[in-house]
Order: sequence, then structure tokens, then C-alpha cells
Amino acid sequence: MDLPRRGAYNEFVTTEPVNLTHHFLIAMPNMADPNFARTLTYICEHNEQGALGIVVNRPLDMTLGMLFERINLPLDAPGFAAMPVYFGGPVQTERGFVLHRPVGDWQATLTVHDEVGLTSSRDILQAVGSEGEPSEILVSLGYAGWAAGQLEWEISQNAWLTVPADPYIIFRLPPEERLPAAMQALGVDFARLSDVAGHA
Repeated sequence: MDLPRRGAYNEFVTTEPVNLTHHFLIAMPNMADPNFARTLTYICEHNEQGALGIVVNRPLDMTLGMLFERINLPLDAPGFAAMPVYFGGPVQTERGFVLHRPVGDWQATLTVHDEVGLTSSRDILQAVGSEGEPSEILVSLGYAGWAAGQLEWEISQNAWLTVPADPYIIFRLPPEERLPAAMQALGVDFARLSDVAGHA
């Protein structure tokens, strides 16, 4: 999408900043950026410096089994090898990030919410591989990032809808059901929204 020159976002920051941490961003049908078309993004951090999120409904053509093999970690715990790895966003796509519940105690964890953490250290994958814990995880390559004021500006341009996040949608629903479920939580039917915008 066309973004204003760097530094121009600040004029859109209100005197009472909105904190969208632990919210979903729902891409509007007119989203021009192919990285985010038809995506559901979970915001892990949002403050005056900017925002960080993970796209939670775009599985890659890669399984956890393949990822563990690539990084030379054993994956002995049953039930994980066939789980997909996700495109988390266009920033640092070579790095892995783990959304998980419960938060636990890992070397490099951002506590998003009392239930949910985002960890980028290898120790959590070692625990998943050997013990199957934490059992509720979403592993992504890359993340979505916004500069200070950028997300607020994009929302003001109707690029996104926002709704408080429900961890159940992330960890319990299959990826293709997550966006419709978030829309339902907002009281909007994505199919009808897409039809209005001229997209099937």
C-alpha cells in the first residue's frame, strides 16, 4: 500500500494513544499489500514506538517436522510433526517465532497477555520437541512490523478492522476458520464484506 513519507505518521497519533496489543487486525478486502491480503494478524505489542504482530492464518508449505529437521532439533513428541509453519509477516522471514499458551518461562519471551507469549529463543522448540510442551503453539517465520504511528494511520485509511483477540481462535481453530471467526466476533460476515468490495 502507498504509505506517506517517513515521519508523516505522527500527525495521526492521537493525544490518547490506542493500544491494540492482544487484538486481531482483519485485513479489509481492499488491502493492496499482497503480504496481508485476506489475513488475520495478532498484535503482540503496540506502543508509541510502533507495533509488532504475527499473521495467524497463512500456513506455509512447510511442516514443523521439516522445520525441526532444518534446524537440527529432534521432534519426538507425537502430534506436532504435521503442524504447519506460518508466514508471520514480511519482516525477518528467516527467523522463527513461537506464539504459545501458557506464557511459561523461556529465554526470550514477550508476554502479550496473561495467557499468551511470543518467544524467539530456541529453548521453547527444544521443549516442544522433547516434552510436547507448551502444547498450544503457532510457529511462524517472520513477523509484521509497523513504525511509530504507522498502524494508526493505516487504520484511519480503512486498511484494517480491529477486534479484541480470542486465543481460542489462534490455537484451537484450523487456519482457514480463523479469519471468519474473528469477523464473527466483530459481528461482520467477511463473505458479504468481500462481495461489497467486488471480490469473490
